[in-house]
Amino acid sequence: CVCVRERDVNKPHHYMYTKCINIMEFQSPFRSKRGQVVGTRGGFRGCTVWLTGLSGAGKTTVGFALEEYLVSHGIPCYSLDGDNIRHGLNKNLGFTSKDREENIRRIAEVAKLFADAGLVCITSFISPFTKDRTEARRIHEKAGLPFFEVFVNAPLDVCESRDVKGLYKKARAGQIKGFTGIDSEYECPEAPELVLKTGELTENECIQQLVELLKEQSIIPSGVIEEINELFVPENRLKLAQTDASTLPSISITKLDLQWVQVLAEGWASPLKGFMREREYLQVIHFNTLLDGGTINLSIPIVLPVATEVKERLQGSLAVALEYQGKCVAILRNPEFYEHRKEERSAHQWGTTCPKHPYIKMVLESGDWLVGGELEVLERIRWNDGLDQYRLTPRELKERFKEMKADAVFAFQLRNPVHNGHALLMTDTRRRLEERGYRRPVLLLHPLGGWTKDDDVPLDWRMKQHAAVLEDGILDPQSTIVAIFPSPMMYAGPTEVQWHCRARMVAGSNFYIVGRDPAGMPHPESGQDLYDPSHGGKVLSMAPGLTSVEIIPFRVAAYNKTKKAMDFYDKDR
Repeated sequence: CVCVRERDVNKPHHYMYTKCINIMEFQSPFRSKRGQVVGTRGGFRGCTVWLTGLSGAGKTTVGFALEEYLVSHGIPCYSLDGDNIRHGLNKNLGFTSKDREENIRRIAEVAKLFADAGLVCITSFISPFTKDRTEARRIHEKAGLPFFEVFVNAPLDVCESRDVKGLYKKARAGQIKGFTGIDSEYECPEAPELVLKTGELTENECIQQLVELLKEQSIIPSGVIEEINELFVPENRLKLAQTDASTLPSISITKLDLQWVQVLAEGWASPLKGFMREREYLQVIHFNTLLDGGTINLSIPIVLPVATEVKERLQGSLAVALEYQGKCVAILRNPEFYEHRKEERSAHQWGTTCPKHPYIKMVLESGDWLVGGELEVLERIRWNDGLDQYRLTPRELKERFKEMKADAVFAFQLRNPVHNGHALLMTDTRRRLEERGYRRPVLLLHPLGGWTKDDDVPLDWRMKQHAAVLEDGILDPQSTIVAIFPSPMMYAGPTEVQWHCRARMVAGSNFYIVGRDPAGMPHPESGQDLYDPSHGGKVLSMAPGLTSVEIIPFRVAAYNKTKKAMDFYDKDR
């Protein structure tokens, strides 16, 4: 190595530059391979998101929030923050113009390395000068790495009002010289990839705009954006769709099928756009996930069985109408027919092919073909049973959480009345969340409202009991939402409980209470538990694609004679 040393006498710390004149920089040939193993979603996603703006504009807040969002969705990333870098890598730099330039250069080089490793690198630095930001971009472009300049734009008066460090006050008093925005100019980006007006937008709105940018640039898959794919026909197209449906060949569907239409139409199974095609079906029964566009947990097949006669009659149709009790409820576009291999499906989904299992029995009695395709649902599904006001869609639930200013949402799924053990678990979860610093945790009490087996308590009686629990103050009515989850019950144990959890995640829950033997039942022949009661919670803690929800495990509760109240079981007591 042939080196030339240079001393910059203008720098107050007199540090040495060493230039190795016979060393060449080589780009790693292994980016695509790193992309296969870094994170849980596959694919090389290395890039730098460069947040620039005045002190107090919200760069650090947005940067760390974006990091938290992406990591929770399986996208590896890392944040470089100005204060942290100044305490370590750049602690020998001051605030002269040369030092500031070197500060940004070093940060750009480090960000480039993180990006080359396959991470989304988020930098939060004032970086006030155009030439420094241009150099940071050049460093990345030379390495063939994406660079996104994001202007975190907040007015100076807003930044001063947020002056938690008191820097603006000191700068106004003349105690700090060369402070950006006061006596040193901030050069606004002329053509940033994104402008975030943090004085007007909420933190969540900023994050969604950033995620949308990364999606548009093919950095992250579309499945990361928690879009709710409602499948209802827009009002301005409804009459046209109804006219179209009246001319189409039709399929008569069952009540069970209509419940699945409701699940799909309201967006619970997002990103599905209709009944599963064969590719989606195979991914789900073999991997419990959708793999196109990332790893998206979806553990149960949502399919429409039809008879051979229907398949032969409709083969080649570009669209078909779905009718329930003589009324057209939806249009299925570009239908794809494929074999309904019932025994194979049962073995995968339930781990048994016992024909006495209530849902397997319905599968075995259903059509020999499945038909998939995109759904256009003509109107919202209403059952007119006096309970429709409880059937809130994921979008409506998110709005309710927002109105309640919830900073945490914990969901509890149940298909039976609330008992004292359930109530203790829910109130204890609230207490623990508050101890962790959450100020407005909201409980989503979310009973399953689709098909259940004959010996389960009917939905209307369960809803009356839930109302009584709130009226008696056993659960806090001011911080609890009771709503009906429209899915049918499949009694598929740990496989199904992933579906229950993921659907609540779509609706905005970030904590999920898992019960004992969730989605389980006795074996129809032996009477023994069909599934290990503890496996539901264990599987949820390991399931791919559920990284943005935290699992609250079930705890056994019993009546404590000493306390004369319900208490969690302690084997040592």
